[in-house]
Amino acid sequence: MADNQTKATEQSVEEYIAAIDDESRRKDCQALIKLMTKVTRQPAVMWGSSIVGFGSIHYQYESGREGDICLVGFASRKGDISVYGLRAAPNHEQLLASLGKTRSGKGCLYIRKLADIDMKVFETLIKEAVTAKGKA
Repeated sequence: MADNQTKATEQSVEEYIAAIDDESRRKDCQALIKLMTKVTRQPAVMWGSSIVGFGSIHYQYESGREGDICLVGFASRKGDISVYGLRAAPNHEQLLASLGKTRSGKGCLYIRKLADIDMKVFETLIKEAVTAKGKA
């Protein structure tokens, strides 16, 4: 069975953020670090080369595949900020419906800029996801 490629690393979160060319995106990512640190009470850690993650949780699928992944995290991508780990919130669909201008993928939420979303709803979504994973 293949190893999980996304693991916590020693890479600098500050260097990752500083390398984001767009100043507005960089500020949004800094705001996400503050918010996710506050909610999870965990420091920001690089997972792989491009995900800023907070906390960790062990998972095991029915197939037997298992590993560790961040509770919640984000990555600055070309067009959006991808946010991970929010679908664990019991009422994530209702919260996503009132969040604002976003798109959803299989396992992540895409946000163009934080000004497009309701930050109180977003904080609730993060809190509920972390709580549902038993880490609050």
